[in-house]
Amino acid sequence: MELLVLFGSLALLLVLGVPVAFALLGAALACFAVMGIPPIVAVQRVAAGISVFTLMAIPFFIFAGDLMYRAGIAERLVRVADAAMGRVRGGLGLVDVGASMMFGAVSGSAIASASAIGSTMVPLMKEKGYPPDFAVNVTVTAAIVGLLIPPSHNMIIYSAATGLGVSIGDLFLAGVFPGLLTGFMLMGTTWLVARQRNLPRGSFPGWRAFIRAAVFAVPGLMTAVIIMGGILSGIFTATESSAIAVLYTVLVGVLVYRSLGWTAFWEAAGKSVRTAAMVLFIIAAATAFGFAMALLEVPQQLGAMIGFMTDNPLLTLLIINILLLLLGTFMDMAPLIVITTPIFLPVAMDVGVDPVHFGIIMMLNLGIGLVTPPVGSVLFVGSAVGGIPVTTLVRTIWPFYLTLIAALLLVTYWPALSLWLPARFVG
Repeated sequence: MELLVLFGSLALLLVLGVPVAFALLGAALACFAVMGIPPIVAVQRVAAGISVFTLMAIPFFIFAGDLMYRAGIAERLVRVADAAMGRVRGGLGLVDVGASMMFGAVSGSAIASASAIGSTMVPLMKEKGYPPDFAVNVTVTAAIVGLLIPPSHNMIIYSAATGLGVSIGDLFLAGVFPGLLTGFMLMGTTWLVARQRNLPRGSFPGWRAFIRAAVFAVPGLMTAVIIMGGILSGIFTATESSAIAVLYTVLVGVLVYRSLGWTAFWEAAGKSVRTAAMVLFIIAAATAFGFAMALLEVPQQLGAMIGFMTDNPLLTLLIINILLLLLGTFMDMAPLIVITTPIFLPVAMDVGVDPVHFGIIMMLNLGIGLVTPPVGSVLFVGSAVGGIPVTTLVRTIWPFYLTLIAALLLVTYWPALSLWLPARFVG
């Protein structure tokens, strides 16, 4: 009965259009009422959900990402990628993917990447004769790479949700090779689609222009080097690195690029506060919902059900991936990480999956949900940037979607891809 109330009320509230955070909290309160638990418990869970020091990194990384966009770092990364790859058929599509990979290395946000790179690349690609649907589909799927290439604030949420003290530094390192692989696979798909649709090619501007563009982009790219170098060397924690990323971005934007003024700074601050508040409230509400699931022993029941179906590690991971893909089509990434990590991580660990490896699987899996309707937030951002209906995008996104699924399978069944780099630094 209690389980029916918990999930039934959540489904009802979501169907009625209630925001996800309030739907999660409302479902938890309804379940507590049926179980005879005082409502104050929900308040305590909400407070406990965000009383985690590592979560302080989230607003700082969000702020740093927005500052990078307004400081023109995304535009400079586009110039580097264009000088390197623009001459190939469909080269602007390859430029889009390459710029997204580089921007992901300094922002760690799929939505920030889709907004920053998309606002530059989509109009440019349309101007050069590229179909609008192609331009947007490349942009939104390439933005997912930013969830894997460090730093990624979603990895911080996962680390907190595990309750196992999983190292954020290990998660950051584990995402490097899967992120590069996914990016290169998307480049291959972009080139194949460009050939099939006979899209235009650009011209090489010369080595002088390439070197000039690369030199101007180095200060922006150094953000990722400073963050990872500081964490791995032990100079500062992941939370401290996020604050340093903000400070460094301000210095680069003001003193080096001279493109960041007071107006842009305050606009970035205001937008980041709103975004961070939304993300943290969702995490807090999801913690209360997760506590209700723990009381009802949902993780144990689901683990027993999967164990009854199979004890084969390959099939277990396949089942988990399918369930996460389905859930990702209906709910945003942050609450799903908080809710599903305590459910699926123990099941995965029972069949020998490393928690760091499982974290990377979740990042890519739930990232695919961000470009899958009906609740694909990154897909809707791309639709707004390109001025194209989502229904039009969905008709032609399938080659890129299949590429992301193929990358997910490789990441899932090739553990060394994620674990080799963290092992080298630990060793």
